[in-house]
Amino acid sequence: MAAPCAEDPSLERHFKGHRDAVTCVDFSINTKQLASGSMDSCLMVWHMKPQSRAYRFTGHKDAVTCVNFSPSGHLLASGSRDKTVRIWVPNVKGESTVFRAHTATVRSVHFCSDGQSFVTASDDKTVKVWATHRQKFLFSLSQHINWVRCAKFSPDGRLIVSASDDKTVKLWDKSSRECVHSYCEHGGFVTYVDFHPSGTCIAAAGMDNTVKVWDVRTHRLLQHYQLHSAAVNGLSFHPSGNYLITASSDSTLKILDLMEGRLLYTLHGHQGPATTVAFSRTGEYFASGGSDEQVMVWKSNFDIVDHGEVMKVPRTPATLASSMGNLTVSILEQRLTLTEDKLKQCLENQQLIMQRATP
Repeated sequence: MAAPCAEDPSLERHFKGHRDAVTCVDFSINTKQLASGSMDSCLMVWHMKPQSRAYRFTGHKDAVTCVNFSPSGHLLASGSRDKTVRIWVPNVKGESTVFRAHTATVRSVHFCSDGQSFVTASDDKTVKVWATHRQKFLFSLSQHINWVRCAKFSPDGRLIVSASDDKTVKLWDKSSRECVHSYCEHGGFVTYVDFHPSGTCIAAAGMDNTVKVWDVRTHRLLQHYQLHSAAVNGLSFHPSGNYLITASSDSTLKILDLMEGRLLYTLHGHQGPATTVAFSRTGEYFASGGSDEQVMVWKSNFDIVDHGEVMKVPRTPATLASSMGNLTVSILEQRLTLTEDKLKQCLENQQLIMQRATP
């Protein structure tokens, strides 16, 4: 049988229903639902099955800034400029529990992989951790000196990473509640951060138009991408760990090959800034949102050669990570642990490519 051939990503469908800029998107674990939040104060839950009606959840009193499905898919968390977090049951009733979470806009909400807790980040300069089912505040992390735009748990739940307008990315130990390291290489506000599926690296996006990848064990800068011509607003790792997708105010999405350290695709779909992007839990799809009020769903296609065999059997992220994990980590260690010289050379090569690409 012939080997499967990689194809370009394709726009599968787009959802219209928001009445203002889309700020955030997230897929449920089984990819049957896609949630989006907007400046219109509403949360939409779209059904991937054709001809299914979307749910519109109202309750927030101001813009919805962030959304995240729980690992089981039975709960959906949202954060808002109204300073609250709501935990919704994503069905037709749309019932929710309100957490009076922060003293300023909530920018980010993310469930731990066990679903027992979630982390929030806010313009009040704090990161807070909450117990999901007891609906209880647990503790606060407060060393940032400006708005905190994003906070995420590591895949194993032991670490938390946060990104701030103080131009730093901070790595925290959840059990000791101490800041383990501050990454200060960004030249502007840091808009978004996330863990690599292996848990060994983090990637951060910035208003300085860059994306940076660090090793969380050695704290070294592994990769630096300056491919967008405006602020990078969001990013998402493919579950294989081999690719990273970014969304920018230059209106494009870009797909990066992390193994080769190069740009694979530039996607033009949104009119105006692309504000958010997220892969589905299998990586078969990704969704993007923009200030054009649109939610777009794309079929990845390009990943079929790398782990098409894995994709044929629907698996939970945990199984996927364990089947791919060692391979991904070893390749990352080989190819990404750059010496200072190699990093310099890599950056020079990227600049040369950029110069050649510019007419």
